[in-house]
Amino acid sequence: MARIRYAQIGVGHAHADKIGVYRKSDDYEVIGVAEPNDALRKRAESSDLYKDLPWMSVEELLNQPGLQVVGVETQVGDLLKYAELAIASEKHIHLDKPAGESLPRFKKLLDAAASKHLTVQMGYMYRFNPAVVLLRQFLKNGWLGEPFEIHTVMSKLMSASARQPLTKYSGGTMFELGCHLIDLVVGVLGEPENVVPFPRHSSTIDDRFLDNMLAVLEYPRATATVRSSVNEVDGFARRHLTVCGSGGTFHMQPLDAPDVTATFLTAHGKYQKGKNEIPFGRYARYEGDAAELAKIVRHEKAPEFGYDHDYAVQKTILLASGLPEE
Repeated sequence: MARIRYAQIGVGHAHADKIGVYRKSDDYEVIGVAEPNDALRKRAESSDLYKDLPWMSVEELLNQPGLQVVGVETQVGDLLKYAELAIASEKHIHLDKPAGESLPRFKKLLDAAASKHLTVQMGYMYRFNPAVVLLRQFLKNGWLGEPFEIHTVMSKLMSASARQPLTKYSGGTMFELGCHLIDLVVGVLGEPENVVPFPRHSSTIDDRFLDNMLAVLEYPRATATVRSSVNEVDGFARRHLTVCGSGGTFHMQPLDAPDVTATFLTAHGKYQKGKNEIPFGRYARYEGDAAELAKIVRHEKAPEFGYDHDYAVQKTILLASGLPEE
């Protein structure tokens, strides 16, 4: 089967290294990179990630013959600008997170993509985490019953210098890290009826960055709490997601190398009544996203996450970050 021609705009996003997954995949032919920022480009040119790849302008990249998919991996403030150019050029996109600070602008992008039958795959990195895939299967089977509670945490410890680039975004850690969790919560419970943010600056570092954030998402028959901080010692180890339903409880921790404890009210298939320990551990991040995108482009499957889901996620992220919807 012909390989899908892929190119990347930007190297400034924290997850721009995923280009390595596309370069290794048999589904893709990576044909080039564009980075309008000279300093970022110069730094990236010396990285093995981009070794032997052609560098070009954004205009040259979007006009490459046969180009089908563009990965948008710029700094967050530029994501929507270059996503819009790619969609206008009739390309599917993988758009890294979060989708900017303007909900109307993101909605316009989604509507433009829909009108052209183009995919916008968001770069929320836990969507194809094997433990999350298992959770979706349990929910689809009805084995957890009706979910009534979710609590989840995604934190880490950052130095003053590492925090500095994040201070330009007023949504704090919920905007930067908590967005991944909100994608998961909306995937389970849908769009919340109400969102109550609790933004805090808790560090002794005097940068006014909202570094300790909580949001409560309210539903008719459920609640969810989302926490995110950059002050937590060994925060990676405590990253977790817990879904409690009338038929069982699903707990995965840590998110980046998960082990699952699934406790069921009754036995289901190979899983016994009571506690089941299901180890996964380290997995290859982004491979599942790239594989799904290839199937979508080849019309082999519909997207797992559609325009409505992504819009609901972005709206919820802004509210949870204490930012306006407009």
